[in-house]
Order: sequence, then structure tokens, then C-alpha cells
Amino acid sequence: MKKFLPLTLVLATNSVFADDISALKQEFEQMKDQYEKRIQALEDQGSSSVQTKSQPQVNAFNPSISLILDGRFASYKNNPDQYKLPGFLLGDESGLSQEGFAIGESEMTLKANVDQDFTGQMTVSFGNDAGETTTDIEEAFFETLALGNGFTIRGGRFKSAVGYLNQQHAHAWDFADAPLVYSALWGGGYSDDGLRLSWIAPTDLFLELGVEGFAGEHFPSGGNASTGVGAKVAFINLGGDFDESQSWQTGLGYYTADPNQRESATTTDTASFSGGSDVTGISAVYKWAPNGNYKERFFKLQTEYFYRDESGTVFLLTSGDATTYHGKQDGYYIEGVYQFVEQWRTGLRYDFLSSNNHGEDLIGTNVLDEAGLAADGYDPERISAMLEFDPSEFSRIRLQFNHDKSYQDTDNQVVLQYTMSLGTHGAHTY
Repeated sequence: MKKFLPLTLVLATNSVFADDISALKQEFEQMKDQYEKRIQALEDQGSSSVQTKSQPQVNAFNPSISLILDGRFASYKNNPDQYKLPGFLLGDESGLSQEGFAIGESEMTLKANVDQDFTGQMTVSFGNDAGETTTDIEEAFFETLALGNGFTIRGGRFKSAVGYLNQQHAHAWDFADAPLVYSALWGGGYSDDGLRLSWIAPTDLFLELGVEGFAGEHFPSGGNASTGVGAKVAFINLGGDFDESQSWQTGLGYYTADPNQRESATTTDTASFSGGSDVTGISAVYKWAPNGNYKERFFKLQTEYFYRDESGTVFLLTSGDATTYHGKQDGYYIEGVYQFVEQWRTGLRYDFLSSNNHGEDLIGTNVLDEAGLAADGYDPERISAMLEFDPSEFSRIRLQFNHDKSYQDTDNQVVLQYTMSLGTHGAHTY
């Protein structure tokens, strides 16, 4: 037998529902009125802000803010303090990261349009140096928005376009550390204070030409020239698509500087180089993704080669010994990264370096040996393998192994790294 609710309970329930619906309708009408007022206020603000270039404008502080959290656990067979690259004077950032747990290169970026003509960006990086937290202004620059005809000017502190990888922040790399050639020649990467003029051609192929002038205070420049321009860079990039699944880009860069007392610490002394330095580099990148869909599967092949020719004087600060020096050094890396299924990637990389350095006599040879410039026929090389899990575009966990023959005592290195992206983050370059 079916049971029925009492009529009084049904009427009471219907009354409650009616009251709730009436309350919701009133709340909806209030929200509608509020949103209409907000929309009208925004329209009024927009119409009142239309000004000619001759009129003053109010610049609200409304930058997009992003935060990159990077941390790692590193284990080495050898003592990381003994790390060296025979045949090369190294910068402060050329060595291995701290062993054990440590934060990597975490960074905060603020970016916004200044007005209709300029945009600005600043990136502050936070790192770890022998247990001490370090803070550095990695980039702080303005860039034009409306020069027209494909021209752009960038000024301030920024990463040079001398190399493909050099333009990327460390969190965008496909491996946990820089290629050996970047550690040897650029101290991990070259950025400086200066000005860039670039031009993108109105062609079907991507064609970019540019020149840069820098103060030359940062490694490998190592000192200001009397003219105030201590380093100069020229570059060209060319790229395009083979089809909807395949794309490519190649680049050529040239760097010239007159380092003034460019210092490099050795195990027993500090070497200082003054003279002329020229670097030529070439890069090539190939990318494949089925029908241009990078979410499920893709493959990237990337390589760069650099050649440096420098002449001058090497001086040992502690012993006071010095020698004339002529060095020819080169190196390359080649790496491939394959995403075999959504959220999972794997990669292999090979690094190689070579050098041919000369002093003036026996004393000069001893000075070069003390400075770390005497390679004695040894060519550093390294093989790296990584496996990466990317739960989303904002998070990454990477395991990497290096079989490192940077110097005569082979080192086996393991790095477990996490990278997290918070806030608004712009797209990376190709």
C-alpha cells in the first residue's frame, strides 16, 4: 500500500520552496544591478581614458606576476668543489650545484605594459651558494611596442641573443644543468646591461636580424671598455615549417669583447685575463608533433656549436706570474627530447669540448697550467639522460643522470629536480 504525506506537510514544504525561490530572485536582481553598474563604470573609464599621445596618461601599477619554484637533490661521486674544465677559465656560475638538498634558481617576474609604446619586465632570481641564499636581478628591461616596420628596441639588463639556449631562463631548459659549452664559455649563460635593436622581416619564413651593445661587466666580458661599450653581439635567426607537424629554426651569433681583468678562480690561485675575445656560434632546432598537437606526443632535436678565439695576457693574482696567451676553444652539445605519452618525457644529451692554448715560453706554460688553461690533450665530454613527469604545464618533476668526464676523474651524478610555476607566465620562445 502506498503512503502519502499529510496535506499540511506538502503545503508547508511548497511554501518554503516558494519563499526560497522568491529570495533567490531578489538576490539575482541585486547581482544583475551591481554588474550592470560595474560594466557601465568600466565603459565610462575606457571612454575617458582615450587620449592623444600629447596628453598625459595615468600608469596604474598592474603587472602580471609569476613565481618559479625550483629545488633539487644532487648526489656526486666526486667532490663538487674540485670540479674543473681543463683548457678553460671558468666563471663563478660554471661549477656544479650544491650537493644534497638545495633550492635551484627560483625566480619572480613582473611584467606589464608601460603605455601604448613600451612594455617592461623584471626578473629577480633566488639561488643557493655554499649554503647562503643569493638574490640577483637577472633581467630588468623595457621594450618598444610600436616602432613599426618590424623593428624593436630593448634596453636594460637582459639575456643576449648570441645563442639559442642563452635566451631561455633555466626553468625552461630540457635538462637540470647547462651544456658544458655554456658553462665553459658563458658561465652558464650571458646577460648584461645594454641595448638591442632587432628587425623581423615581412616574409613567409621567420627572419630576424639584430645587434646588441653591452657594458661588458658580466662574464665572459669582465670589465668596461673606455667607450662604455665593452661587448658587441650580432645575430640572425631563420625558421619555418616543413608541414603542419614539423618546424625548424637555425641561428648564427657573433660576440666580440675586450675583457679587462676577467677573473677566474682556480684551486690554488686566481687567474686574470685581459685582451681580446671573439666567439662565433651556430644553432639548429627541429620540432615534430602530430598535426601540431604538442599535448600528447612531440620530439625536439637541438644542437649548438661555439668557437672562441682570444689573445692577451694571463696574470696570476697570488703568485704575480704572467704570460702572453693565445687560445682557441670550441665545443658543442646535441640533445633530443621525446614525449612518448601525455605528461611523460625522456631525453638524451651529449656534450663535447676542446681547446688549444699557448703561452710564450716555459714560464708561460706553467702559468697556463696553474690557471687551468693547459688541457694536456684532454677533451671534456659528458652524457646525460633524463626522465620527466609533468602533471600539468605548471609543474614538473625530473630525474637526471650524468656520466661526466669533464676532467680526468670521471664523475657519476644524479639530480632529482622539481619546478613549479605560480601565477601568470608568458609563452616561451620557439
